[in-house]
Amino acid sequence: MELQGKVIYAAEKRTGESARGTWAAQDFVIETHDSFPRKMVFSVFGEDRLQRFNIQVGQEVNVSFDIDAREYNGRWFNSIRAFDVRQIVANAAPVAGDMPPFAEPAAAPAADPFSQAASSDSTDDLPF
Repeated sequence: MELQGKVIYAAEKRTGESARGTWAAQDFVIETHDSFPRKMVFSVFGEDRLQRFNIQVGQEVNVSFDIDAREYNGRWFNSIRAFDVRQIVANAAPVAGDMPPFAEPAAAPAADPFSQAASSDSTDDLPF
């Protein structure tokens, strides 16, 4: 699943030791730009991912994530883990072929047929 929005909060990074070695995780909150904005907290696990994603408060991002649930003491909790976070560049130049199908290049302005320059042309072969 994917969600796009602005990063509005970054929690402190958590680290610890497990049987596999040292681990790191950090939680972030994004807010969508819908007419009724939604917020989502997601976790990034792994020091390598935290460095690669380099998520900062205020960035526009597209988050790809998995949702899972777990039970603890008779209660269920959701877990949203991001596996890819890409920064959205606001003023990126469009690449050829990326234009929407409805966008057409601007046409050059037509010459004014009633201007003095057009009427003084002696090569005009129009019958009127």
